[in-house]
Amino acid sequence: MAVDAPRIVVEPPGPRAREVLERDERVIMQSFTRWYPLVVKRGYGAVVEDVDGNRYIDFNAGIAVLNVGHNHPRVVEAVKRQLERFLHYSLTDFYYEEAVSAAERLARSVPISGGAKTFFTNSGAESIEASIKVVRAFFRGTRPYIISFLGGFHGRTYGAMSASASKPVHRARFYPLVPGFIHAPYPDPYRCPFPGLEGEACGEAAVSYIEDYIFSKLVDPGEVAAFLFEPIQGEGGYVVPPDSFLPSLQKLARKHGILLIADEVQTGFARTGRMFAVEHWGVEPDVMALAKAMGGGLPLGAAVGRSEVMSLPRGSHANTFGGNPVALAAFNAVMDVIEGERLWERSQRLGEKALKILGEAAEELSIVGHVRGKGLMIGVELVRDENTREPHKEALAWVLDRSFKRGLLVIGAGVSAVRIAPPLTIEEELFDRGLEILVEVLREADRRFSQV
Repeated sequence: MAVDAPRIVVEPPGPRAREVLERDERVIMQSFTRWYPLVVKRGYGAVVEDVDGNRYIDFNAGIAVLNVGHNHPRVVEAVKRQLERFLHYSLTDFYYEEAVSAAERLARSVPISGGAKTFFTNSGAESIEASIKVVRAFFRGTRPYIISFLGGFHGRTYGAMSASASKPVHRARFYPLVPGFIHAPYPDPYRCPFPGLEGEACGEAAVSYIEDYIFSKLVDPGEVAAFLFEPIQGEGGYVVPPDSFLPSLQKLARKHGILLIADEVQTGFARTGRMFAVEHWGVEPDVMALAKAMGGGLPLGAAVGRSEVMSLPRGSHANTFGGNPVALAAFNAVMDVIEGERLWERSQRLGEKALKILGEAAEELSIVGHVRGKGLMIGVELVRDENTREPHKEALAWVLDRSFKRGLLVIGAGVSAVRIAPPLTIEEELFDRGLEILVEVLREADRRFSQV
């Protein structure tokens, strides 16, 4: 059934979708931006069906959440079994084995040697907040600063928002922010913040900037608790750093006794062709912020770190719902699928295919400036001019809407990148058809906007 998608029986939004949109406007605070008027009725595998009967190939996976697809039978069955036992009993006040088993599984899975401990949360932003508190408390307040990166996005709660620097709209109206965050340039190989540099030279310059300018003119490294980074920037545009950057950043951190917080909320759990993205570069974080794909669609996150670092005193940090037993049951099933099917290998193989197809299309289309990614985390950068590399926001909006009307769900990242992040379990025939639609739409966009 899944490979029959897409099927557009009525141009979206159809009549039932429009009715839901009108109700939504009246009763839900419109503090978020919807990419297009999709009103979901159900999902299965890598297919989404809307309330009017249209079927779509899902290249979003619920924003990189559904790594094992919509309603995976093993996840659904695990949730049903747990529902018959108990739905909730706050982990921060009592005990249950499901949480201990899940933490043991995380400790075996993360690239942290010497033992790891976990604090369970409900979301990526909560995982970042916990990580911030952990690293500052580890130094007993003697290192109040955290260095994060321009273009990075870590969430919209106050600490996470203060660490972020992706778009001004995320921070506007909310000052004063949490103090103690310093933002360093992130080495985007395509649009390097250091004029005249590209590739590895851009990565080297980014690390040098921290040592030569931030540490010499702004803050002593002995006052810095941690570097907070996304191994691949997500909301910032699916930006893959130069290969030398993260190893060099780790070397700088170790030199000054600074901890590393890897925000793997979007990159984790086989998304990039490894279980975790830092493994591409042999980097070992001290703390990892996780969420999204953990719960198979249920709200679950975690801050996982070296045992000696995860040492907040009793009573200093807690929550009511973190480590919910139903979400943990889903997590265990998700891990069974990922490990049993070695989805990181499938992600890598399909990602290489997509990069080849999209890269070949980019050579003939002036509107496509750059194709980048690892595994099934791929960005297609749209530009007005190949030489100036000026972002093309209007083309992005058109491509997303046109793809939607053709039966493909894709969204944007950064200023003008198409974001590709389907379920890792997507049928290859369906994956190929989705790429075919996207390339066709990109060709239409190239003709349309080259005449403007």
